[in-house]
Amino acid sequence: MLNRMALLLLRQVSDKTVTNPFPVQAMPDSLTDALQAAQNGEIELNPPVETGERFRGRLNYDKSACIGCKLCIKVCPANATEYLPDEKKIQIHNDRCCFCAQCTEICPVK
Repeated sequence: MLNRMALLLLRQVSDKTVTNPFPVQAMPDSLTDALQAAQNGEIELNPPVETGERFRGRLNYDKSACIGCKLCIKVCPANATEYLPDEKKIQIHNDRCCFCAQCTEICPVK
């Protein structure tokens, strides 16, 4: 029987990676020398990968849309979300956030 985690793992195996492993074909000894060589046209950098919907990065949290359901607190692996009882909203601590976006996936208002 397949559970949700097994389906996610299968999707990750079949999907194309969303980031370049290295900006050039082989990792250079000196990044400064590589950037200068790219500026001089001696080497060519790989173009950035299209981000699409699978890119995960800094969260855009709309506090006015938050309904205070606390689902994000339950799924956050880094304990980066905190409930503010006075406002009945959550607060995201970006210094603790690991940018997994599980909070946005479970949020009923996105």
